[in-house]
Amino acid sequence: MKNKKEIYIKLFLSTFYLSAFTFGGGYVIISLMKKKFVDDLKWIEEEEMLNLTAIAQSSPGAVAVNASILVGYKIAGIFGALVSIIGTILPPFIILSIVSIFYTVFRENIVVNSVLKGMQAGVAAVIADVVINMASNISKEREIISIVVMMGAFIATYFFKVNVMYIILVCGIIGALKVVIKAKKKGGDEE
Repeated sequence: MKNKKEIYIKLFLSTFYLSAFTFGGGYVIISLMKKKFVDDLKWIEEEEMLNLTAIAQSSPGAVAVNASILVGYKIAGIFGALVSIIGTILPPFIILSIVSIFYTVFRENIVVNSVLKGMQAGVAAVIADVVINMASNISKEREIISIVVMMGAFIATYFFKVNVMYIILVCGIIGALKVVIKAKKKGGDEE
């Protein structure tokens, strides 16, 4: 049981730390979760993390919270999901409580406003890092359909301003078709 307790503590501290020092929303925390749980701790495979990210993005609610629940559940079951969600929600709750008390002081403070604007550049860099890592992983697979879907999703979003919900829906359908076709090919190869 000591091992489980250590896992719960490590899971809580990791999600708490990531949530406390992450500015910029769920997509930033997902990249940091990948670095922590895939690269550093090696608790999750990279492909699993990509799948969990896709599920977190397509589920209703905040992406960071959804990803935290899924990662916690994958690592340590239902209690792991509870531990990781508490670790993820607690820092913003504490920060917002403090900010709400001193709202007028923060609102008019030039230094605080400048720091927050500077953080926006850091957020953009972290999101770019996630996109580059995911794109390089997709290109390593050398599956032309994945590369075409990735480029098509980018073009549709960036140039044609297509609603992201439609892009996720289309990508989900293409992914499902890809799995069905692979399963049929695999089944045909065994006969």
